[in-house]
Amino acid sequence: MFKDSQKSVYEHVVYDSDTERTFADQLEKNESIKVYAKLPGWFKVPTPLGTYNPDWAILVEKDGTERLYFVLETKSSLFTDDLRDKESAKIKCGKAHFAALTVGENPVHYIQASNLDDLMAHC
Repeated sequence: MFKDSQKSVYEHVVYDSDTERTFADQLEKNESIKVYAKLPGWFKVPTPLGTYNPDWAILVEKDGTERLYFVLETKSSLFTDDLRDKESAKIKCGKAHFAALTVGENPVHYIQASNLDDLMAHC
């Protein structure tokens, strides 16, 4: 399951679900997206519940400013009750991890999104 890419750091994007495929397609078509990557399995965030592998890293340009959304979690549902308890807890740990790394004028951001509109609402 892969999709050809022009904006990804890789020639093809390997996706795990229809939600991820749709999201990658939206990233390709949006002019504000400068570059993105589906993060590889070895990219792990340590949490008290074990390691956590976020989905994406995305560079967005808006109003002449580039902002890095270093990790972005795509799920078909953003409702915590719909996610498995352990997955939901790891996402909370991921948010805390990247919040602790927030430094400087243009810090990295971590958000959950099921589509490009969710991402752009945070930009």
